[in-house]
Amino acid sequence: MNRNDLAFYFIMGTPNCIEEPLHVLEDALKAGITIFQLREKGEGALTGKTLEQFARQCQVLCKSYNVPFIVNDDVELALKLHADGVHVGQEDVSLTEIRETFKGRIVGVSVHTVEELDQAVKGGADYVGIGPIYETQSKSDAKAPAGLTFLQEARNLYRDFPLVAIGGITTKNAHETLLAGADGVAVISEICQSQDRQETVRACKAPNLL
Repeated sequence: MNRNDLAFYFIMGTPNCIEEPLHVLEDALKAGITIFQLREKGEGALTGKTLEQFARQCQVLCKSYNVPFIVNDDVELALKLHADGVHVGQEDVSLTEIRETFKGRIVGVSVHTVEELDQAVKGGADYVGIGPIYETQSKSDAKAPAGLTFLQEARNLYRDFPLVAIGGITTKNAHETLLAGADGVAVISEICQSQDRQETVRACKAPNLL
């Protein structure tokens, strides 16, 4: 995949939103996000047909802005929707199986160690999500923060491989995260709770990609 696609990675599910979720997504698309991941988890998360309907609405919005639509973890839903890709964690279905299933589409993997990074790259991932970089409240199951050290190490090991940083990213620390080697940052709360999404996206993107 093009590393610039990761310039601003927005992750959202209905439990993350105070405002109407589809409004939040369209506002973020207008503001300039470059890739979107539907992550429907947590208390009050949609399921079944309701989730499928909501996912399709998100997909239509993303398509209208020419932004890749990624589904988190739910391989069955991603296949049903013909999503642009799927993002999986270390506890999900094996990467080999997913890569085989999603030929020609985007496969992203969350990694927390060099060993996991190596396996993801060799296993055919299109990009990896590294984190959490900082403390985060958005994921109840988040691991301990890796800080910028692992991100820097990952970039030194894989100079040209697409890397996105996630976990506790804000407008205040996005720039140093990009300098540490990330192609872009992934955020949940920073966009969902933003009063000015245009400014939030501008503050979190690399200057050359604005």
